[in-house]
This record gives sequence, structure tokens and C-alpha cells, in this order.
Amino acid sequence: MALGDSFTEGVGDASGSRPHGVRGWADRVAEQLILADPAAGYANLAIRGRKLRQILDEQVDAALALEPTLVTIYGGGNDILRPRVDIDALLATYDDGVARLRQAGVKVVMFTGFDASASAVFGKTRGRTAIYNELVREIADKHGADIVDYWRMREFRDWRYWDTDRLHMSTAGHTLMARRVLDVMRASHRIDVPGLETRPALNRLQQLRADAQWAREYVGPWIGRRLRGVSSGDSLSPRFPEITRNLDTAAISS
Repeated sequence: MALGDSFTEGVGDASGSRPHGVRGWADRVAEQLILADPAAGYANLAIRGRKLRQILDEQVDAALALEPTLVTIYGGGNDILRPRVDIDALLATYDDGVARLRQAGVKVVMFTGFDASASAVFGKTRGRTAIYNELVREIADKHGADIVDYWRMREFRDWRYWDTDRLHMSTAGHTLMARRVLDVMRASHRIDVPGLETRPALNRLQQLRADAQWAREYVGPWIGRRLRGVSSGDSLSPRFPEITRNLDTAAISS
């Protein structure tokens, strides 16, 4: 069972055959687990734009009601991007949520945040993310949860693993993340990461134009939503709110 925000919902990995038009690393992990054990099931309660307290309030009880044996959970990225955030208080609530899952006998897989130091925009949050990551590691140690250490995955510094919005992983990125998650779970898999496309080198003027276009298409609307107090996920419900074993069979075999 997968809990979280856009990272876990699958934004950036487009699929016309899946709910919300995305697939994502969590679907890809579930596909491999179902291949290995047809009795396995999958639910994905993640919704884009959710902050950590929303994830804990909306998704933990719903997950426990389905009596999962394994839960992946990531949240906090949307909080870190806000102008102000009390990371210590935020992670205290995260601790409580993970404790509830573990007390119910659920195996938990957590994630550190990505090191966005190479980004002129998101790199400004690097210090916050580093503090967040240390507290996440403490929670995992305390409760016996596993960690997928996104911070240390240096291959993701190649921007071809990212979607055009520069915030969400691309299909290649989601595929690579699925491999990393399955490795942490010590689960066998048959996932090949697709080859990365060759991107032409840009001169300074071309890069400035590309950055300006990106700002118009993605940064401006994102800021607008923040100012209006709305989220891209406000009208969405979970992609797979109940246990399913019937993910796209064509996708499973690919």
C-alpha cells in the first residue's frame, strides 16, 4: 500500500490507461510483487499536492482499515517548499503516524528527500531537506522502518530522469525509483530502466529562453495556486483506494 503525494501518485510518468493518467514507481513496484505472488494486492492512496499532515490525517486510517502488511510512505516535500515550516513539529507528527503503522504490525518503507542542490530554484531548500532527512532516519531507526535513501541517489542529478516541470520524475526516473525500492525490499524484479534520450546542448541564450518558458508554464501557475490556497489535487480522489490485483497486464509484462 502506497501513501503520499505526487511522488507516490506517479506524476511525471504518463499513462493513458491508468487512473489520473499516470503510472509511477509505486504501480511498477506493485506489478513486480504481483508477478511474484498473484495473491498480493495493491492500493495507492497518494494524491498530488498533499502536505504531510494531510497525508497522515487522510491516508493512515484508510490504509489501516485495509489491513496492509506493507506500506510505503513519503510526505513533507510540499511542506518544505512553503515559505515557513517547522520541520521539528512536522516530523513529530510523522513519528506518530509511523508508530501507528508499526504498532499494527505493518512493515514500513520510508524515503529521504532528494538533494536538489543542482537546481537554481529548488536548491535553496537543501538545508531544510537535510534536516528533514536526518529526522526521517531517526524515525526509521526508532520504529524499525526501512529507508529508500533518495538523497544519496546521485544518478538523479541527471536531469533526463526528470519531467519537463523539473519537479517530478520522468518515466525513466519512476522506473529507476521502482528498482531502488524493490532493492530495499530485497524483492526480485524484472525492471529495465529505459535508455535516456539525448538532449542537445544549449548555449546561454537558449538556456535562458528555456528557463523563462519553464517559469511561465510551471512556476507561475504553482505560485498562483499557493496564493489562492488551492492544490492541484483538490478535486482528486485516490487512484486505487481499494486493494486491487488487476493492474494493466500489458504494463506488468513490460
